[in-house]
Amino acid sequence: MRVVYACVMLGLVCAGAFADEEATVIEHVIVYKEPGRFGGWPANHGIWSWGDEILVGFSAGYYKYQGPYRHAIDHDKPEEHLLARSLDGGRSWTIENLAEQGVLVPQGDALHGIAPPDVTENPATDCPGGIDFTHPDFAMTVRMSSTDTGPSRFYYSYDRGRTWKGPFKVPMFGQLGIAARTDYIVNGKHDCMLFLTAAKPNGREGRPFCVRTTDGGKTWQFVSWIGDEPKGFSIMPSSVRLSETNILTAVRRREGPKRWIEAYLSEDNGASWRFLNTPVPDAGEGNPPSMIRLKDGRICITYGYRAEPYSICAKLSTDNGRTWGEEIVLRDDGGCRDLGYPRTVQRPDGKIVTVYYFNKGSHEDRYIAATIWDAGEIGK
Repeated sequence: MRVVYACVMLGLVCAGAFADEEATVIEHVIVYKEPGRFGGWPANHGIWSWGDEILVGFSAGYYKYQGPYRHAIDHDKPEEHLLARSLDGGRSWTIENLAEQGVLVPQGDALHGIAPPDVTENPATDCPGGIDFTHPDFAMTVRMSSTDTGPSRFYYSYDRGRTWKGPFKVPMFGQLGIAARTDYIVNGKHDCMLFLTAAKPNGREGRPFCVRTTDGGKTWQFVSWIGDEPKGFSIMPSSVRLSETNILTAVRRREGPKRWIEAYLSEDNGASWRFLNTPVPDAGEGNPPSMIRLKDGRICITYGYRAEPYSICAKLSTDNGRTWGEEIVLRDDGGCRDLGYPRTVQRPDGKIVTVYYFNKGSHEDRYIAATIWDAGEIGK
């Protein structure tokens, strides 16, 4: 059941318009929009926050209509990996391109655009270790290569993403390929868990799994598979720690024409997992989850809905993901299926910032937007 809780008030809080049991959209903001460009896929890059400072990554290619069922990006023109930074809690944004540092450079992808001309990324090397994952200005991004059967790499920053070290190799863990997106949990100074997707033995995507380092990234150990190998795919995990032993992970699922999001729970710090439930039984033509734990303990999951009405949505859980409330529609004015891939953070004042890519029509540019919203008292 789709319930529109949200109210858009052109940048103003909708004070008094709802009872305490409803969420409120405060405003929609443009993060990146350029004529003739394709801005997309924040979920493939990552989001980080330090108080009201928010940093998010995304892809920027060139718009080209490819038909109703393909991304509207020109495969023959370069794609850039950019960062957008806000210093005011998501109200305004500036764009940063770090390709000149030899980092965060796309490797070219038949699905997306080609690599930028005359820009070469530093070669991926073995990480020397010693990364301080608890540094107050730490950020890490984990990227896949051009195919699902290729290697992946990671970078880290100690200055809130202004400069990055890397790329460093993500081990293959005996798999045919690793399709990494940024999903990690910091356990301690040199202790961190990554949640990745491996190619299946047939070379298709994919199956999620968990790895861990205890020496600051020098070595990584395979910990566990998350769920059985699917006939379709189970990809793009988004994870939160619930306690010293419990971890909740949501994954994007597809079997035949069905697309949905399902959740898995580990009660032994990632050593094993059990299927928990299906927070989103219908994601239209499919979209990855972005899951965070709010300051009041509720779990928030955001996602794109790739069917009419093309939407950006959320759900909340008050019992660590065991049950989920009604769907919260943050906006439903999308023009076609080419949208979503959100990343979400919570500000110090409790407001939530969800960043995603969006469009107002099949023949319109794709752009990066943010919705600032308040989860209210739902379920509390």
